Amino acid sequence: MLWGAAHGAALELRAEGGGVRLAGRFPYASEAELAPGRFERFEGRAFAERIEGGGDIHLLAGHDFNRPLASRDAGTLTIRDTPEALEFEADLSDRMSWSRDLLEAHRAGLIRGLSPGFKVPPGGESIERRGDGILRRIRRAQLFELSTVTRPAYPAAQVEARNWNPLRREAADRSGLRRTFQRWRP
Repeated sequence: MLWGAAHGAALELRAEGGGVRLAGRFPYASEAELAPGRFERFEGRAFAERIEGGGDIHLLAGHDFNRPLASRDAGTLTIRDTPEALEFEADLSDRMSWSRDLLEAHRAGLIRGLSPGFKVPPGGESIERRGDGILRRIRRAQLFELSTVTRPAYPAAQVEARNWNPLRREAADRSGLRRTFQRWRP
């Protein structure tokens, strides 16, 4: 699974009726340089198929399935996919230590980012040469989880760096560009 985020992703906490609601937004159509010469862009409604198709999606602390904060199946996570952004609202419980830790870290200004965990199905992306680099356009992706994160991968946004292995296989596009990548991690 890959982790990702985009320019302008943000989190907001609101106290409501004794509970805490976390809201976040992952904007589409923002381009980011993930590594020198490696750019990525999510197209509008890239996650629509999985969101509209149902199934559980989790909100996690730091991409850790051992630290769940909310989920659709539990009725504590609402997700909307619009042409402009993936948006969510989550009702957080203060009964779990990692949830309390998240709330305190957010209040201290340490966690402000949002990062989706996703998989790109065959045909869901295109890769094109841009000068000395490449641009990966993600048109369709299967969203499995959203995570609150601390370390930004993008200078202008508070989001997490990602594991990225866009092509495990070698492939050639119409221009004859031979694309091979090695898995890299921040």
